[in-house]
Amino acid sequence: MSKEVKSVEYGLEKIFEGAEDFLPLLGTDYVEFYVGNAKQSAHFYKTAFGFQSYAYKGLETGSRDSVSYVLKQDKITLVLTTPLNSKSPINDHIVKHGDGVKVIALWVEDARSAFEETTKRGAKPYMEPTVEKDENGEVVRSGIYTYGETVHMFVERKNYNGTFLPGFREWKSDYNPTPTGLKYIDHMVGNVGWNQMNVWVKWYEDVMGFVNFLSFDDKQIHTEYSALMSKVMSNGNGRIKFPINEPAEGAKRSQIEEYLDFYEDAGVQHLALTTDDIIKTVSQLKERGVEFLPPPPQAYYDAIPERLGDHMKMMKEDINELRKLSIMIDADEDGYLLQIFTKPLEDRPTLFFEIIQRMGAKGFGAGNFKALFESIEREQAQRGTL
Repeated sequence: MSKEVKSVEYGLEKIFEGAEDFLPLLGTDYVEFYVGNAKQSAHFYKTAFGFQSYAYKGLETGSRDSVSYVLKQDKITLVLTTPLNSKSPINDHIVKHGDGVKVIALWVEDARSAFEETTKRGAKPYMEPTVEKDENGEVVRSGIYTYGETVHMFVERKNYNGTFLPGFREWKSDYNPTPTGLKYIDHMVGNVGWNQMNVWVKWYEDVMGFVNFLSFDDKQIHTEYSALMSKVMSNGNGRIKFPINEPAEGAKRSQIEEYLDFYEDAGVQHLALTTDDIIKTVSQLKERGVEFLPPPPQAYYDAIPERLGDHMKMMKEDINELRKLSIMIDADEDGYLLQIFTKPLEDRPTLFFEIIQRMGAKGFGAGNFKALFESIEREQAQRGTL
């Protein structure tokens, strides 16, 4: 069973007891990617991951500078945006970073208050509170910058009944592959530069009222060759979790250094997507061509009964089936979790997805870190970036 620096035994409610939540967040509203070709990217995420057509904005809707395709699967909403001319600032983002996450949109009751509370605490404004209207009502949005060029958008949609946002129309498509069982975003991980993790931990504490409820140092997250440090930030109700990683000194280059080299800045490293049946989900994803990191050695699976201890009694999954699919397992005081990581989703070795199933566990798979990072290092070695 993994041991994490801070126990989550008492839950976030205890951590926040008596504290004022000046930025109440209702959940993740959407995640927007800037991509080189949104039409083709949409086809990929539909085909490979089972996302469904939802909304569209482009030339046909009056948008002259960019096009966006909106995809949904259960509570996960992805927006894929591409510039329509060379003068769009979106081009600069894509040239520098490649395809990647630009906006993490957070669902709020009051976007004006969210903007006021965060900017007066030091946030750099991205978008002043803006009212967007159509025949279906209005949405209020505002935004601030976080690490790198990444943005947190606050979305207030209580007075809107339309499809996604004003300016979008329903996207009807004859091609909607069946969903793969992905439910919602469990957490989103950001990579920041050397000695910047604590800077951004303090930023989330001061600007957004988050708390650091789990921490991992380079003594826990290391292999023979590389190391990193990570702290997990969460809002008051625990619906939003942002782990923040930074490199640590090692014999060779860590995965965080590789990310920073190719993304050329701090940014979102991965999205963790939940499922209620990871064996079924991963089996379907593999059939659709999704590539995952190489499996841990057989010894990893042989040690599962000892590592899980009493949680073996509640375990429903067959270890041989987990090994066959390269799914990893870990446990904490509250239960166990199963997880697996895709290879990078584009040619630059930057953004990837994690598929996760929680069976009571509230941690992040600390017991899997060594096996996971050794797997990543094998991929780095093939790319010549270790």
